Amino acid sequence: MLTDELRAEVARLKIERDAVVLAHYYVPPEVQELADHVGDSFALARLATTLPNRTLVFAGVRFMAESAKLLSPDKTVRMPDPAADCPMAHMVLRETVAAARERYGDDLAVACYVNSTAEVKSWSDVCVTSSNAVKIVRALGEKNVLFVPDRHLGRFVASQVPEKNVILNDGFCPIHQDISAAEVAALKAAHPDAPVLAHPECGPQALALADFAGSTSQIIDAAEAGKACDYIILTVDGVRGELERRCAGTGKRFHFPATRPVCPDMARISAERLVACLREGTGEVGLPPAEVADAARRALSRMLELGAR
Repeated sequence: MLTDELRAEVARLKIERDAVVLAHYYVPPEVQELADHVGDSFALARLATTLPNRTLVFAGVRFMAESAKLLSPDKTVRMPDPAADCPMAHMVLRETVAAARERYGDDLAVACYVNSTAEVKSWSDVCVTSSNAVKIVRALGEKNVLFVPDRHLGRFVASQVPEKNVILNDGFCPIHQDISAAEVAALKAAHPDAPVLAHPECGPQALALADFAGSTSQIIDAAEAGKACDYIILTVDGVRGELERRCAGTGKRFHFPATRPVCPDMARISAERLVACLREGTGEVGLPPAEVADAARRALSRMLELGAR
């Protein structure tokens, strides 16, 4: 539980450091409560470029802070826990990208999920998020699209954009992939009137049981707008806090798989670590080498450009 003293210290330190705290929906609820802005990857990446604060504190995993630094290189970007990483962010081999470029030549675009390292982004033509992946892939001029690193989101994109040849990479989010179709079926049996809202990072068997597939923010929006009383949620359990805030007083209930989907890296971001980061100025995220930074920034900037159309 947050104390009044801790809340007051965070508020004071943010003013003293000219800092703003950006938190992902998946971090613990007490960290979300201390944040100035809570959102999914795309919303936070876009927002970070518009904020006047000198310091950006990203309560999330490393690729988010890296992206913020790439897009705002003159600002100080910090993480409450620099060890908070995303396994999927590393699940791409440069050889995979090189082989696709050799095979398809100029008629290939490499679309890189923002859940990736700066180096992987630098190998790519454009970044995407789960919110805008379908829109951006559809807008690309190339017929062939290598989608990295997540094969499940790539498969979902391919189903929505059949006019493209979407080539899949063998990466995945362990938390979403491990959501069991059997546990989803059990939830559907227990709550037959509950819509199933799923993140497209889920495996195909679980995703096939969904009534709606979308990004974290799209799942929240769908639950908020929906008329049902019960909802089955197939994404990381941390989203429960925002769902309950948005739907307070409606009587809506949210059901997650029996094997609780928790991201251990997001769970590393605690209120105490956030306060220590602000107090001591720790967890600074630097830029990669200039060549990598420039190429990765181009891919991110193209995402923001295409996503705004």
